[in-house]
Amino acid sequence: MTEKTKGLRPAGGQPDKRRAILTGALALFARDGYTRASLDGIAAEAGVSSRTIYNHFRDKAQLFEAVIQESSGRVADTQIAIIDRHLSKIVDLEADLVEFGTAWVAVMDSAAAPHFALVRQIHAELEHIPQTAVDAWRETGPRRVRGELAERLGRIADRGSLRIPDPDRAAVHLMLLVSNDNLPYGADRRNEKELTAMVTAGVHTFLHGYRP
Repeated sequence: MTEKTKGLRPAGGQPDKRRAILTGALALFARDGYTRASLDGIAAEAGVSSRTIYNHFRDKAQLFEAVIQESSGRVADTQIAIIDRHLSKIVDLEADLVEFGTAWVAVMDSAAAPHFALVRQIHAELEHIPQTAVDAWRETGPRRVRGELAERLGRIADRGSLRIPDPDRAAVHLMLLVSNDNLPYGADRRNEKELTAMVTAGVHTFLHGYRP
């Protein structure tokens, strides 16, 4: 048993019930936040009884921790696959980074959108959320992904294509620069042309700071 899962009650009942609870809880936590979401509301969202939730989870805090770990792990796997696909073999650095950024943004507006809505709720309610859940989210998601991206950027720097004294910081900069949060206010997040222009501008800024 790892430190992240220590103290969590083993899952009981049917796996499909647990999946329904996690899916419903993610939707409600992402929409209402940790403080306002209730177990009764989650039960209604998941189509189960409150008693069924208690068969799987001790309380709301434990359920939230399970939701954020599961969601973070799933999204991190997707993001790391994008890093591997676009940055493992560099042919044209700028073009490859733009392709990476475009795929990165697509994840944020895809089926993973509820996860990123949940992350925004975490930032807004940080002082009200159990620290164990916050730590689980950081370790399972952001830190793991940042580490993988930093490692890839470090390899590119080793070949002389970039000048990166701090790969972790460079990874953060790249992720921020290609985030769809950089779209102009009121822009259509589904507009492919606007997204490509935003990613391209972000990559240009990144390369301006990190090219030799």
